[in-house]
Amino acid sequence: MKVTVDDDLCRGHGVCAAVCPQVFTLTDGGYAEATLADVPADLEPAVAEAVASCPEHAILTR
Repeated sequence: MKVTVDDDLCRGHGVCAAVCPQVFTLTDGGYAEATLADVPADLEPAVAEAVASCPEHAILTR
């Protein structure tokens, strides 16, 4: 799985970083970024939870 955060949609709620800190962090500006572009299989369920929890639908996977 590959994951990115759409900078135009992210509003910095931080839900993704709370749900899956192994993959998401907040920048100094307060917005989310994916620290791993290629998500290991064992973290895919947590990333899926972060995707479902994002109020702005800013997390993209493929």
